[in-house]
Amino acid sequence: MKDTQTYPLRLPRSLMGAVELLSRGDRTRFHQFIATAVAEKVSALQTATYFADRKATADFKAFDKIMKRKGGKARGKGDEMPA
Repeated sequence: MKDTQTYPLRLPRSLMGAVELLSRGDRTRFHQFIATAVAEKVSALQTATYFADRKATADFKAFDKIMKRKGGKARGKGDEMPA
């Protein structure tokens, strides 16, 4: 990471201890573990926003029409709906 910025972070002792244990188990440095955890959270929030935006522009009538059309290939093995 060439373009980094220092940020003082205060964590409760219990969380700090958990991060220390997990980072050791993950064989990563403490700060790297926190940076990765923040990146994962940012990614999850951006993904949720992306799908919410896509849903807002979805044409559900067109979707229903496509899903109800006749023809096409029969379901393959493993395509069954779960019970």
